[in-house]
Amino acid sequence: MQQQSLVGSFVSHATSHPGDPALIWRGEETTYRELHQLAERERVRIARLAPGGDEPVGIPAAKSPSTIALVLACLLEGRRFLLLPAPTPDGRTPHALVEQAGIRHVLSPESPRALGPGSGAPDRPAEPEAPRRTEPADVSFMFTTSGSTGRPKIVPLSTGAVDRFTTWAGEQFGIRRGTTVLNYAPLTFDLCLLDIWTTLKYGGRVVLVDPARATQPGYLLDLVSRHAVQLVQAVPMFYRLLVDAAAGSGRRLDTVEHVVFTGDSMPARCLAELPQLFTGARLHNVYGCTETNDSFLHEVDGTEPADGPVPIGRPLPGVHAVIVGADGGILTGPGTGELHVATPFQTDGYLDREQDADRFATHHHDGQARRYFRSGDLVRRDRDGRITLEGRNDHQVKVRGVRVNTHEVEQVLLDHPDVVEAAVVAVPDPVAGRLLRGVVRRAPDSRLNSLALRRHCAQRLPLTAVPSTLLIVDDPLPRTSTGKIDRTPLQLASSPSQPNEGTAT
Repeated sequence: MQQQSLVGSFVSHATSHPGDPALIWRGEETTYRELHQLAERERVRIARLAPGGDEPVGIPAAKSPSTIALVLACLLEGRRFLLLPAPTPDGRTPHALVEQAGIRHVLSPESPRALGPGSGAPDRPAEPEAPRRTEPADVSFMFTTSGSTGRPKIVPLSTGAVDRFTTWAGEQFGIRRGTTVLNYAPLTFDLCLLDIWTTLKYGGRVVLVDPARATQPGYLLDLVSRHAVQLVQAVPMFYRLLVDAAAGSGRRLDTVEHVVFTGDSMPARCLAELPQLFTGARLHNVYGCTETNDSFLHEVDGTEPADGPVPIGRPLPGVHAVIVGADGGILTGPGTGELHVATPFQTDGYLDREQDADRFATHHHDGQARRYFRSGDLVRRDRDGRITLEGRNDHQVKVRGVRVNTHEVEQVLLDHPDVVEAAVVAVPDPVAGRLLRGVVRRAPDSRLNSLALRRHCAQRLPLTAVPSTLLIVDDPLPRTSTGKIDRTPLQLASSPSQPNEGTAT
């Protein structure tokens, strides 16, 4: 696998094929020439902040071509940057992350109209500067972890790690000049390394999903169809929305060649419906963490168990993984334990090195010592060597003295045909110690109530695993800046009192 520079390849394509479409945003097209020019203009602004300095830049990650150009400008200038959740309506930025990263300048993209003559930036640079030379170990992207179970951590990625990942992704999924790729994830999410940055590296076209319409099934279906998208990567919720939108209409998304689902377990019911929607596509389950990027890949071939989780597959080239049992030893055969992973794409550690201690470990395996990331994910390897995701260490709770995996309870809730989203949290109880609270979003026009949902759970779960409280809502569940369900407000929510909510007695 020949490694190529992300930003160097982008500039090369913008020079040789300037009229090719790079981005589609709200129905408008941005060419490679236009995106390169925007990036060069923003580069001038970045260079003036601290000439020759190495201080990171904060970028509020409101999705738009201008924000993508600002990221490219940082890459061109060799400047580290942290993608921040978009400011709140009153303009506030997440100060804790800004302070943790040592950021003095938070830059929002300037309007393209403001970047003409007289703005201090060249209107049409005749000879754009070459990208600043960087070493493979130099940091470029800085992402944040989801924060769904604690305080978000800043994850710096080296230029070398990003270039190795984008080279692998481009070759694995056949991304080339003109390939059309859908970007569903927020810009703060590491999934964009494939959706956006790999695509721009290889001269493809990125169709950006408007976050304001990301839960509108009809809009999503029309977007994929209208732009003849060839590669889709998204969380399972996205596919549930597409399947629902296409139900009964007979519509098919025949242009899609690769369907990639990641970020969570794909419900078996939804998976079974994907081949009818994506008639010519190969289906892939990708497993990874923000700290490691993608590390396992499984192509769905129809041999997966109908009522169980989809295998996470095999390690990618150069990836090493071990399963560590409860006794701290490495499992060599069937069993369940925590997955530890070492990849060519991973971070060297969190920006705050004090956070490394309980997340990274060195193992001597296969005659070598390697630094592994402790994923926190519990996996099971069967006698045939297949590895499936069983949940997380932090999803193991005791209810009335019995250990319960809240991830498994969530999957049972998601198996109900009227449930679109589900989350289960443990909440304090003065008598039992802890009880389970389930929060689900029901499908539009559904009349699902807590009694029917409790009956569904009781048929599939032991009594201690049936949530004591079930809250049914019609609005999307709260999510973190990286798109994962935010469980903190669900734990703090008051006891239910509405007719569509119920508490076990």
